[in-house]
Amino acid sequence: MTIIADCGSTKCDWLLVHGERDHQLENTVGFSPFFHTSEEIEAIVKEQLLPKLDPSTVSHIWFYGTGVHDEHRAEIVLKGLQACFPKSEIEVEHDLLGAARSVCGHSAGIACILGTGSNSCYYDGKSIVDNVPSLGWLLGDEGSGTHLGKALLRAWFYRELPPDLNAAFNAAFPEGEHEIKDRAYEKGANAYLATFTKFLGEHLAHPYIKSLVAGSLGEFLDRHVLKYSGAQSVPVHFVGSIAHHFQEVLVDCLKARNLKLGNVVRKPIYPLADFHTKHLD
Repeated sequence: MTIIADCGSTKCDWLLVHGERDHQLENTVGFSPFFHTSEEIEAIVKEQLLPKLDPSTVSHIWFYGTGVHDEHRAEIVLKGLQACFPKSEIEVEHDLLGAARSVCGHSAGIACILGTGSNSCYYDGKSIVDNVPSLGWLLGDEGSGTHLGKALLRAWFYRELPPDLNAAFNAAFPEGEHEIKDRAYEKGANAYLATFTKFLGEHLAHPYIKSLVAGSLGEFLDRHVLKYSGAQSVPVHFVGSIAHHFQEVLVDCLKARNLKLGNVVRKPIYPLADFHTKHLD
């Protein structure tokens, strides 16, 4: 058995592959080497994943995760996984490479992640050759769930929401401004802020919300995608829940910038399984 993992900051998908068609999807909480030690990663995997499988039967693991920016961060994840799967061959890569492989395959293109966070790269069909830096949720993450959540909260706190939206927001979040502000500054705030995208999705038909979402997605395209040489000559692919749920607005933003939409995949895990089983065996 082989395992393909796609790990974000809130959730990790583990696809147990017994053959080309025999797949079993399991989930654990997400983790990042920026916020978790090897020991903490080991504990998560042992508690939430290992009871569902026999680790001695796992021959190979391809792990793609958020925060795996360099060898040091990759080593943190690798040590945690090796403690759980001592007999397995394990490869730890950045989730951006996983996104590129899942949507581009072996063709050149721009691969983007629009989920809780955001990132992008130019992929030549084999490897990532250019990457506009992702500054994380404090300084960047344009177009992400966190970025959208912050935009909505700013509009609400600053009394900029139209009256009907303001009333709807107050009804949806009766805990009030003090609790919301407190939670926004706690550990894991990026994931909390991203939960407000549900409200945006429910009110997307409202012109104010549509404009807010378009502004965030457009900022991502302007600050990231359009910085790549030849951006308008290759398809622009997307992975993640934000790209999936707000695809209609995203299409309009791409058209306005003469960018060509490629694949939009909510979860890269199954395309990644195809990539590995069909090309790398």
